Amino acid sequence: CADLLRDGDIDAVVRKAIKLGLEPVRAIQLATINAAEYFGLERLGAIAPGYIANLIVIDNLSDFRIDMALYHGKPVASQGKALFKPTRYSGRRPVGTVNIKPFAVEALRLAAKGETMPVIEVVAGQIITKKRMEKVRVSDGVIVADTERDILKLVVVERHRATGNIGIGLVKGFGLKGGALVSSVAHDSHNIIAVGTSDEDIFTGIKEVEGLQGGLVVVTGGKVLASLALPIGGLLSDQPLEAVVDRLERLEALAAELGTELPSPFATLSFLALPVIPEI
Repeated sequence: CADLLRDGDIDAVVRKAIKLGLEPVRAIQLATINAAEYFGLERLGAIAPGYIANLIVIDNLSDFRIDMALYHGKPVASQGKALFKPTRYSGRRPVGTVNIKPFAVEALRLAAKGETMPVIEVVAGQIITKKRMEKVRVSDGVIVADTERDILKLVVVERHRATGNIGIGLVKGFGLKGGALVSSVAHDSHNIIAVGTSDEDIFTGIKEVEGLQGGLVVVTGGKVLASLALPIGGLLSDQPLEAVVDRLERLEALAAELGTELPSPFATLSFLALPVIPEI
C-alpha cells in the first residue's frame, strides 16, 4: 500500500517507462489498449466512439502527473482528491479469524535428515523463487538457522480451523542476522507465515499475531519491536491509509535494522506459501 500511496499504480509504471526512454504514446498504448485487447476487455482502453469513458487527464507527457480521473464520463477525482463520498460497509466484519491450535515452541523444530536440505531462495523484487540444495547447520539433531550463510527457518501455521498443521522449511535471501518477521498475509490460503533466526522469536511473533487477530510483526530477542494489526480477516486494517503506511514503513525499517536488504520483506514473505510459484 505504501507504493500505491507514494508512487501510484499503472501510472507509476508508465511514468517510469517514459523516464527510461520509451516514447510516451507507446508507453500509454502498452498500459491501455494493448492490455485491454489482451484480456478481452471490450469497450475499454481507448478514447473512441462506443468506448466507455474511463479516462485520465494529464498536463504533459513527460511527468505524466494526473490532474483528473473520469469514470463513465463523470469526474471522480481531481488533484489527488476524491470527488465522491465512499460507500461505508454496513455488513458484519469478518473478525476473529485467527484460530490456532495451541502448540509449544518445540513444535517448530525441524529434524535433520541428512547433511543437505531443499532451500527456497527468494529473488529480490520478484515473487518467483529458486530451489537450492544446501548444507544445513545442525544442533542436537535439529536444523537451526545459519545466519552466516543466510539460511533461515520458514514456518507456516494453519490459522483458520485450528487443525494444528504446521509446515517447516528453510529459506535463503532474507538476510536477517537476528529476530523474526511474522505475518497473517500469506497467499493464497493466508495462514500465518514466519521467517526467523530462532524458533523462540518465531514463536513469539506467531503468538503476537494470534493476539492481534491478524497482522504483521517484527520480533527480536523474544520481544515484539513493532506490529501492524490487521483484524479484518487477518488481512485488512480498519485504520486510515496514511496511518497504515506509516506503521508498515516502520516495520520495514526495523526489518532492515535486523539485516534484510529486501525492499519489501513482508510482501516477499507473503508469496512464499503460494504453491504455484516456481521453483519451489
